[in-house]
Amino acid sequence: MKLQPIITSLLETDLYKFSMGMTIYHQFPSYRTTWTFKCRNKDVHFTKEMVEEIRDQIRAYCDLKFTEDELEYLGGIQWLKPDYVEFLRLWHPVFEDFEITDDAPCGLAIEAKSTWLNSSMYEIPTLAIVNEVFFRMNYDYEDLLDSYKERLEAKCRRLRENEICLGNFSEFGLRRRLSAQAQELAIEQIKEAAKNSKSTFVGTSNVYLAKKYNIAPVGTMAHEYIMCAGQGNNKHNAAYSNWYALDAWIREYSVLNGIALTDTIGTDIFLKDFQLTFATMFSGVRHDSGDPYEWGEKMIRHYQSLGIDHKTKTLLFSDSLDFDKAAALYEHFHDNAKVAFGIGTYISNDTKVPALNIVMKTTECNGHPVAKISDTPGKGMCKDEEYVQYLQRTLKWRLERE
Repeated sequence: MKLQPIITSLLETDLYKFSMGMTIYHQFPSYRTTWTFKCRNKDVHFTKEMVEEIRDQIRAYCDLKFTEDELEYLGGIQWLKPDYVEFLRLWHPVFEDFEITDDAPCGLAIEAKSTWLNSSMYEIPTLAIVNEVFFRMNYDYEDLLDSYKERLEAKCRRLRENEICLGNFSEFGLRRRLSAQAQELAIEQIKEAAKNSKSTFVGTSNVYLAKKYNIAPVGTMAHEYIMCAGQGNNKHNAAYSNWYALDAWIREYSVLNGIALTDTIGTDIFLKDFQLTFATMFSGVRHDSGDPYEWGEKMIRHYQSLGIDHKTKTLLFSDSLDFDKAAALYEHFHDNAKVAFGIGTYISNDTKVPALNIVMKTTECNGHPVAKISDTPGKGMCKDEEYVQYLQRTLKWRLERE
């Protein structure tokens, strides 16, 4: 291993991995999943040396275990139950679950196969490792870091001087960060810059940094949860994926931990299931694809149609945001809802070179395909086009006949 270990704590993942993880532990412990890495950049190539470093970094990550101090911290999160925290005392990543080769157009192929309980936890650290290896080994890292620091200072100045108003915002950039060093620098400086600002820095999705800097860990659910909970059982109608997933979530958390993700198989089909009970019990909804203004207005109309006061509900935006986009959305919606933002790459990897567009997605559950059909063409991912066509037909049937 040429670089220092990139992931040094099992807390170094996004909070929603624990909230989904507890639901999986209690309700889907036998489910098995396959996760597949994809680089969407057409002009990026990983060298054999990078692939070997990534393999070594993942092997080092698999040697980690939760410390007693980390378990105590997790036990203090209101909605995490003691039996799940005790399970984490025994849990650790398994290197044999990974297959890492150079057999891909971009030079890097990664698959992870295991129980959903295991493999769900691999996504975020793997992407963080891939990013940092690429930027350290493909560029002059110190030069990139200097450009990152300059841009970070400009962001902090805008916060300090109240040049913009974001309302409540959080940092969501772990999976695509320049480096662990860069992300920590951002948390430290943005926390300080927002102290006397009109914008409120709520916290970070990175549980390790949330603990270190005594700020809130932030996150609820991801697309994988709705894909697997809704499509992992062949006895279920995949067009009702949202209903199966939201029902399981309410059984796990009741009114706690309640931001629902709307776009896994399209927002219009989500609204078919997001009726009075779910819309009342969930504190809000998250946008991650499609036009954010159209989405926000649609959600407000939906709450109105159910007789729910939309001003009591949160609209959380998290799709490719920067400060200007977030400020414009805040200005548009803040009189009609609680508005919040999860800002990722713009905070954690804004340098003079483009950030990578990499993902690691669930492609199979219990031996058959699962799919995401995003509100933005091109954001979905599935190995089996026939299954995608089947799912699209079931969604079309439901939208046209219910």
